[in-house]
Amino acid sequence: MSSPTVEPDLVSLPVETGTQDACATKPDSLLRNIFSFPAMLFGWIVLVVVRLAERNLPDPDIWWHLRNAQFLLAHHALPNFDSYSYTVAGRPWLNHEWLAEIPYYLAWRVFGLEEIEVLMLVLIEAIFLGVLYLCYQRSGQIKASVLACWIALLLGTINFGPRTILFGYACLVPFLTILERYRSRGQAPLWVLPPLFCLWINLHGSWTLGMVILAIFIASGLVGGRWGAVEATRWTRSQLYRLVGVFAACCAAVFVNPYGYRLVLYPLDIVVHQPLNMSSVQEWSATDFHSARGVIVLLLLGALLAAALRGRYRWRLSDLLIIAFAFYSGVMHERLLFLLGVVAAPVIAEMSDFVPPYQREIDKPWLNALILAGILAFVGYRFPTQAGLAQQVAGEYPAGAVSYLETHPPQGRMLNYYEWGGYLGWKDPELKVFVDSRVDIFEYAGVFKDYLDLIGLHDPLKTLDDYRIRYVLLPNTYPLASFLQANGQWRVDYRDGLSVLFERVGPVPAGPPKDAMPRPVIEAW
Repeated sequence: MSSPTVEPDLVSLPVETGTQDACATKPDSLLRNIFSFPAMLFGWIVLVVVRLAERNLPDPDIWWHLRNAQFLLAHHALPNFDSYSYTVAGRPWLNHEWLAEIPYYLAWRVFGLEEIEVLMLVLIEAIFLGVLYLCYQRSGQIKASVLACWIALLLGTINFGPRTILFGYACLVPFLTILERYRSRGQAPLWVLPPLFCLWINLHGSWTLGMVILAIFIASGLVGGRWGAVEATRWTRSQLYRLVGVFAACCAAVFVNPYGYRLVLYPLDIVVHQPLNMSSVQEWSATDFHSARGVIVLLLLGALLAAALRGRYRWRLSDLLIIAFAFYSGVMHERLLFLLGVVAAPVIAEMSDFVPPYQREIDKPWLNALILAGILAFVGYRFPTQAGLAQQVAGEYPAGAVSYLETHPPQGRMLNYYEWGGYLGWKDPELKVFVDSRVDIFEYAGVFKDYLDLIGLHDPLKTLDDYRIRYVLLPNTYPLASFLQANGQWRVDYRDGLSVLFERVGPVPAGPPKDAMPRPVIEAW
């Protein structure tokens, strides 16, 4: 397929020097670039990101991420064992996202929740600005690139929020940009990849996605030829040696971390040792094709198939295999639809030849400026205040129950909804929780299975007795809450529109709790 034609909007037009007229046109040219149609389109991307992300602040993991970073900066050591719960207290724990937690904590130290919101938005905007550049690098069509970026953005909403995975995707985009430059030009700063992977593994486990993509990219160049609409170009001997050397260096670089081989093996540990995590946590579930996001996936698949049937688009073997990998990953685990959006966007932009090119000569800078001003005004108006963010948190977490517990300290063990565990510990570090959203350590010890059985009403009274539970704090819509309210052994101490706190009426059963008894424990790698 021929190389994309670069549009005139991103080309610096020559200006004659030494004349007064040429100098006079410079400010006008600068203003036309600032208030160009492409700039206005990117302004819409900024607006959509802000609107889609504005209700995603209360991620359940953010609270224990803040506690981990607080511990690290206070003690200059990683929290390598559990000190947040009473069920797995003292057990070894691998904090596999330790480096990505620090920016969120530092942001919180500056302006609290509002600064965390700003950091989250900056990360998301930077990722999709990189996706837009990657699309333009492939297609040379700015309008088609914006269209593809919008599709990637809609798929990426699954990971919107103050999440450590955003740092992983912030590594993925420059990684893909370097590979694309090497493929199209035969040269690129491949030396950046080993230090990038060294940074990436300490930020998030998504580094494994990059390693798979790199392996596919290299393997696709081992053959050359054309098979219908698919084509491949064989690497030269020097290119292959260089890529294999870089791959080996990246493999070595991921061992530069505080946990050594255990952090390298952790993604495999999720698959082998955490089946309940994979099957019970929503973001690990398969894509629901009845949802809006699932419909977008189906439309994207249909568009790619239609392009293949038209026969006008020549698929590069590496693109085909990487997108197939991303499709499979996204369909099997909804959280990886973000990956699908990022890797598919450049191909979508390249095949969108039906989108009319940008014509600079008919641009209307004054109209673009007016629209951009409206976008900025709307973003400023909608951007949440500290009070608004606190209200968001109170709508998702039991802020009222925490206030009640501050004046009525619990005199015994409390069972809590697992997504609230991190929040409870962050608000009251002295309060030890039953479980939180660090599912891995609780699954290793069997506690998460007991929690799921309890929530599923599988002999709940026995489980509450086994763990010597005196209090239960749950969303008031949960079936277990209705079960306890109808049971004469439990009474309601506190209730609001979100949560309900139960207390055992009679004495707690005597004897050691279940978590103190010897039983099989899965050892993480």
